[in-house]
Amino acid sequence: MEIHLKSLISRGKIRKRIEELGQKITEDFNSRDLLIVAPLKGSFVFCSDLVRSISLPLRIDFMELSSYSDGSVSSGKVKIIKDLTHDIRRKHVLLVEDILDTGLTVATALNILSSRNPESISLVVFLDKKKTEIVPEYTGFEIDDEFVVGYGMDYRGYYRNLEYVGVLDQKNKDSTDSMLDRRKV
Repeated sequence: MEIHLKSLISRGKIRKRIEELGQKITEDFNSRDLLIVAPLKGSFVFCSDLVRSISLPLRIDFMELSSYSDGSVSSGKVKIIKDLTHDIRRKHVLLVEDILDTGLTVATALNILSSRNPESISLVVFLDKKKTEIVPEYTGFEIDDEFVVGYGMDYRGYYRNLEYVGVLDQKNKDSTDSMLDRRKV
């Protein structure tokens, strides 16, 4: 089965913007003890490229939070699946998120991190749908309220490996669902 997605952001545009973000973060965090926190799974591709564009010594830790069950609609409840391994007290934390949509997961992550007494917390988001009052310090791209996949973001676990960001419309969701249902047999 072949799925054709409308390309929203090309790999070239992504690379250019991540280099710009990396330079700005390098300037802003110069001489600080920087700890990158990347929520899994969606942010891992963005985080991987971003940290390589930051010209500072830094550490990385991961947590996994989820507000989606297995589809495209938020459940409205965020659960911690994997917590951090590093102590973040007195560290300058940069939370790296793939997408700022409803803000529920990001707000929960920021609250959890704030309760652990870091020196500072900043937020970088790859994509911002501008639907919430949360204002990131760093934004890759602002997008419309469409369901997007690729570059780490998924639908039912698929499409994370795309090198670009594409729009997954209802027809492609239905095709993906049909493919997955056939695989269960």
